[in-house]
Amino acid sequence: MSKVDEFEELRPLLFSIAYRILGSVTEAEDAVQETWLRFDGSSARPTSAKAYLSTVVTRISIDVLRSARVRREAYVGPWFPEPLLSDPYQDPERSVELADSVSMAALLLLERLSPLERAVFLMREVFAFEYDEVAAAVGRSEAACRQLLVRARRHMEAGRPRFAADREERQELATRFFDALKDGDVGGLQELLAADVQLVGDGGGKAPQLAKPVAGASNVSRLLGTVFPWLIRVDVTCEQHEINGQPGAIFRDRDGKVLVILALDVLDGQIQTIRSVINPDKLGHLGPVADAWAIDREVKQARRGG
Repeated sequence: MSKVDEFEELRPLLFSIAYRILGSVTEAEDAVQETWLRFDGSSARPTSAKAYLSTVVTRISIDVLRSARVRREAYVGPWFPEPLLSDPYQDPERSVELADSVSMAALLLLERLSPLERAVFLMREVFAFEYDEVAAAVGRSEAACRQLLVRARRHMEAGRPRFAADREERQELATRFFDALKDGDVGGLQELLAADVQLVGDGGGKAPQLAKPVAGASNVSRLLGTVFPWLIRVDVTCEQHEINGQPGAIFRDRDGKVLVILALDVLDGQIQTIRSVINPDKLGHLGPVADAWAIDREVKQARRGG
């Protein structure tokens, strides 16, 4: 098998590792591309391309994450990962675990870990690498990796996200939610929300966003039931999609450009958390991005006109 073929076969796995470490589609793609350049430029042919490439992409991702964390500390408002529509790495035997590990809730929980803890946890717990492979990837001894994993597990277990196990049940609930959203059915929305539901938005200071998170089924349903019907009036459309392995939707302007995504956490037949990403910097990989400020002005003008 040629180097190109070996790499392309492993590309989905490499992207999945990089994305979970970085929480960024664009940075993960860059890390995978840099991994290819190093592989292509090496005269040696590793015994295991999977082990070698996983090590390279992990080390590159750790370095990128260390610099990214400084930027995130200065981020305006809540920071969410870049939305991922589908994870290219498929392992049918572990599909549920892989989907949960790429959810926004899980990726935000991973932010509590150091870059090394994050890499060790993902390689061992999510991708099931052996300890010697994990140690080679992060440049630490196996004993050190075991200690890193213990600390990472401790942090993760405290807030590990739980989701509805039945995918059809989640999707059915999401369909009811988005139908009520488009209709401005406040009562219908409130029935689907947990009492302590939270609505949190990521605009990064670059688009209209919530001043602060909104909590409680009554408050969230009133806000959503007021805002979204006006978006529909100015020709914004809603497309249901899985977002990071969980139910969600992409909203587009009349020209088909991406305006905002909503991602839902569903548990026990209710929506526990609603996350919106409207920062244009995090939507570009999904296609052309709408001018959220212009749509906001159009909505305000429509409301004044009745």
